Amino acid sequence: MRSLVGLAFVVVAATVYLYSLSLFLPPGPPKPIVTPHATSEGLEMFAENSDDNRSRLKFPSNLEDLRELSELLQFYKTEHTAYVLLLFCSAYLYKQSFAIPGSSFLNILAGAIFGLGPGLVLACVLTTVGSTACYLLSQAFGKRYVVNLFPDKVAMLQRKVEDNKDCLFFFLLFLRFFPMTPNWFLNMSAPVVNIPVSFFFGSVFIGLLPYNFICVQTGVMLAEVSTLDHLFSWQHLAQLLAIAATALLPGVLVRRYSQRRLKVTGTHQHNGFTSDKKVQ
Repeated sequence: MRSLVGLAFVVVAATVYLYSLSLFLPPGPPKPIVTPHATSEGLEMFAENSDDNRSRLKFPSNLEDLRELSELLQFYKTEHTAYVLLLFCSAYLYKQSFAIPGSSFLNILAGAIFGLGPGLVLACVLTTVGSTACYLLSQAFGKRYVVNLFPDKVAMLQRKVEDNKDCLFFFLLFLRFFPMTPNWFLNMSAPVVNIPVSFFFGSVFIGLLPYNFICVQTGVMLAEVSTLDHLFSWQHLAQLLAIAATALLPGVLVRRYSQRRLKVTGTHQHNGFTSDKKVQ
């Protein structure tokens, strides 16, 4: 019971902080107001509506939300770069630390706002720090609950960790490149199966680099196009294929290594994991 209270306190404190941060939203782009007697040659009036812009600050769940939020934050970034950076980092860590789905949208948003280089660095660092925060929260408050909720999955992961303890870091990389279970579950269950935090930290940063790269590059392309038809032109599709091929190269190398060294599972699915058939 004490662990649930502690976790609830952390969640509430983080939520209050994120909401309070949104209250300091600077004045947004002015909107034109057309008067009843306005003519085509008349003057237009403009008004700032901070409350309306604040209502647009929400986690994106589709492409339309993503484009709207991207345009708003790009406007703020020109005058309030530090605020946009703090708001983005806080929102990303909130999602990642509490295992809330949808981080891919934030990776795309990083590319749209900050560009490829800074966006990729930011996405990789925030993914790693947020996942590690989820690890530490599970270690401090949730070990018993993770085992009670997912006993079969935890037992399976425990066996695989013990089978690959001599090359544990490469096994963790394999799990990130070719996930046998969702990343959020691996983040929460890692302390339960005694994966060292140093191995966990490094495997997240390297293992999710290709995925983050694809998402951030997609965001860069999204910021450059005006319509979905332009986004799915042959030129952009060819660019996406080239990016995907490049990003998959580390995974291919890890898979070849795993076939020789790692004791991983075969192709039959069971409870989110594959069966116990080992790759020879």
